[in-house]
Parts: sequence; C-alpha cells; structure tokens
Amino acid sequence: MIKYFFRRLFTFVLSLALASIVIFSLVEIAPGDPASFMLGINAQPDTIAALRSELGLDQPKINRYFDWIGGMLTGDFGISYTYRTNVTEMVGDRLWVSLPLAIYALFLSTVIAIPTGIYAAAKRGKTGDFAVISATQLGIAIPNFWFAIILVGIFAIKLQWFSAGGFSGWKDGLFNGITSLTLPAIALALPQAAILSRVMRSALIETLGEDYIRTARAKGLSSSQTIWTHALRNALIPVLTIIGLQFSFLLAGAIIIEQVFYLPGLGRLVFQAITQRDLIVVESVVMLLVFAVILVNFIVDITYMLVDPRLRQDSI
Repeated sequence: MIKYFFRRLFTFVLSLALASIVIFSLVEIAPGDPASFMLGINAQPDTIAALRSELGLDQPKINRYFDWIGGMLTGDFGISYTYRTNVTEMVGDRLWVSLPLAIYALFLSTVIAIPTGIYAAAKRGKTGDFAVISATQLGIAIPNFWFAIILVGIFAIKLQWFSAGGFSGWKDGLFNGITSLTLPAIALALPQAAILSRVMRSALIETLGEDYIRTARAKGLSSSQTIWTHALRNALIPVLTIIGLQFSFLLAGAIIIEQVFYLPGLGRLVFQAITQRDLIVVESVVMLLVFAVILVNFIVDITYMLVDPRLRQDSI
C-alpha cells in the first residue's frame, strides 16, 4: 500500500512538472504581443518596449518560466497584465464560483446516475432497462448549452423560479448562492449523469456475470442481495474513474455554461484573458485547472486500493 502510494505520488509530481512546461510553452508561442495589444496599433515602439520591460516580457523565457513556477509554489500567481491586480486574488474570487458549481453538478450527476444504472442492470432486457437506455441516449445527444437555454426559458423566464443568470454571491446567504447555481448545475449534470449511468449499468452487468456471483446466487441469495452485497463494490471501480474525470471536466470545461448564465467563474476568466492576451492569467488558471485534474486522478487511484483488495495484494 505504501509503495503504491509513493509510486502514484511520484507520477503526480512528474505529471505536474511536464504539464507546466507544456502550458508555458504553448502560451508563449501563441501569436500576439500583450504589450502591443494593451497599447493599441498606434503605439510607438519605444512605448511598447517600456511596457514590455515593466511587465517582464523582455526577460529570457527560461527565467520567466522559473519565476512563474516559483511564484505559484509560494501562492503568488503574479500580476495581471490587463487589470494590474494580483492574479491570486482574481483566481480566488472566481474559484468560489467554479468549485461549488462543479461539486454541485457532480453531486447531482452521481445521485441520478448510480441508482439509475443499478436499476437498469437489475432490469436488464426489460422495459425499465429500455427506458433508462433511451433516456441516457437522449441525455448524451443533447448539448449542455442548448439544454441550459431550455432551462432558462422554462424555469427562469416562464415559471420565474430561478434567475436567468448572474451570481448573487455567498455573502447573501448559502441558499441564495445555491439557487443561483442550480440551473447551471443541472445543465452540466444531466449529460454527465447519462454517461455515468451507462457506465454503472455496463460495469454491474459485467460483474453479475462473474463466477463468484453465480456461486452466491446458488447459495440462495436473492438478486437484490447479490447486487448490494457482492457485485456493487467491484462494479464501482470503473465508475470511480468516470466520476474523477467528470469532476475535472466540470471544473475546467464549464466555459460555455458560465457564458450562458453569465457566471464569474474560472472558465469565463480564462476566456476573457485569452481575448485580452493576458498571458500570466491564462498560464496560472490553466495550470491550476490541470493541477485539479491530476489531483483528482491521484485521489481516484488511491481510492482504487480501498475499493478493490486485489490491488493491495498486487502492490505488496
């Protein structure tokens, strides 16, 4: 168990190091000069050179890379080129929108998908199974931004149960904050729930075909007892993988939904920073999102050991 943990920890650190190099390189080779963009097309060359020096853009790229990494390790993400404010504060403000939204959407997705997938597997080949498969196919096929617009039209404009967009903030109370994130969370959760439900169904059906399951049934256990006592735990292994990937997607890939609902989250911040050539913001936010993705995968790998005893035996 300890050897397995440290192997995964080494992979975690190595992945972060490689990701930082790739992110910095890709952002730096992108066309366009931030100083020229900020000053406009009529700016004089000496003015542009002075601004580049002020922003540190005239330094060698290798020096800028290590300055950036060193700052991130100490919690200093640098100063935004456009807003001239601390990137750490900007990210912190936006993170309190994107992180709760991702957790909320993942919670809804999991609560919907796992019972639905178990039900479909238990009713394999029957009407209930067919209904679940049809619903999940529809959920996968519908783009989440189109579904978001439908939700706004029904629940915000017609029924007026929720606001059409914006975020009231957590200072107005937990209930108001959750209410503001409900429609975006549903729009993100349902397509992910459709995918997770199908994975849960397939994994459980495969597990139910194993020899030890047939042995349990031969000993007199009912179908429901067999599922909940023996099959479900092993079937959760691929489901955990998908849940980890979904959380990463929900945190890093909600740009369109944040645009639809006008949410001040990380996705919207990255989109604005790209259009404004605010390189330090793009690099820092993307690196933070990559860190979240790799961290979630690391946690999922460790969780495997707790779910499946066979992995603990293999790692000894």
